[in-house]
Amino acid sequence: MDSNFMEALNQLYKEKGVSKEYIFGALESALLSAYKRSLGTDKDIRISIDHDTCAIRVYCLRTVVPDGEKGKWTIPLSEARKQKSDCQVGDEIEEAVSQKKLGRIAAQTAKQVVIQRLKEAERDLIYESFATRVGDVVVGTVNRRERRNIFLLVDRAEVILPWKEQIPGERYRQGDRVRFLIFDVERNPRGPVIVASRSHPDFLKKLFEMEIPEISEHIVEIKKIVREPGARSKVAVVSKEARVDCVGTCVGLKGSRIQPIIRELNGERIDIIKWTDNLHQYVINSLSPAKVLSAVVDLKSREAEVIVADSMLSLSIGKEGQNVRLAAKLTECKIDIRSESRDRKLKEREQEFSSDEPLAGERFHDEKSPVKD
Repeated sequence: MDSNFMEALNQLYKEKGVSKEYIFGALESALLSAYKRSLGTDKDIRISIDHDTCAIRVYCLRTVVPDGEKGKWTIPLSEARKQKSDCQVGDEIEEAVSQKKLGRIAAQTAKQVVIQRLKEAERDLIYESFATRVGDVVVGTVNRRERRNIFLLVDRAEVILPWKEQIPGERYRQGDRVRFLIFDVERNPRGPVIVASRSHPDFLKKLFEMEIPEISEHIVEIKKIVREPGARSKVAVVSKEARVDCVGTCVGLKGSRIQPIIRELNGERIDIIKWTDNLHQYVINSLSPAKVLSAVVDLKSREAEVIVADSMLSLSIGKEGQNVRLAAKLTECKIDIRSESRDRKLKEREQEFSSDEPLAGERFHDEKSPVKD
């Protein structure tokens, strides 16, 4: 086989990342199919390719017949015994045959088989490569848009960023480099389907691990994350060492650690909450940055009544109820917030009602009805 063919094989090996053994196996399979079609037989034919010289050897099985009989796929007994002295009539002997030139159709068949096998190998390699990276954050280049889905290129693979996994309000232009979480990888006859996400809470968690060494070193632990992508997130953290301030560690000096994460999420607001197993205190912490005056938490029903100063009411509720909604998800409690003035009025009204209640033994009657002594 000529040197150009060997160069082509070496190029395939480098570009596709497929082993030489696989390439030669695919080539042997393709040539076998082509030879059978060209020779018009279903007889057993074996193809052997030397991995160093690319020299092709073709072998076929011939049936041993008595001397004098002739056939396309037979061999006389006397000739067969020159190769194998103890063979008998009816035995089969593998014999090298001349390499008949392949016809155009047979050559095309060989080409198609090789291409198909190489595509299958490349798909398997891509699947195996990304299946082990589910949950990792990688960087891809925006390749195209299809409806509301974005397709990105990572190495030789195409990754889909579905609309529901995008951060609302983000814009993606062809050629932009985008960081994302590998959310899922599935096998498909047409190739692996690699799904990306920028809205999943795990994406935010991975960003924290990348930006804050204490988290990757397990000194500070992220207990829970709740997100409304593009708008606001709450991250509950706890320190495993008493000397480490978990909230301050995540925020950094003048916000130096949290700001790169906020920029990556295009301005998404992030509240760092100190986690505690004391549900009462955890509810108070979850409403940060609002200051809570008092809170009453029912542990069984997981309902909480929270009182805040009048000036803190809008902050504690948040824009369109965002802050209290995320706090409820974070603590898994139903939270009812009241301002201090409203709480005072409710208490005064309760006192008025209680003062109007009849004393013990007091009787009420209708003035129109006669009262018997």
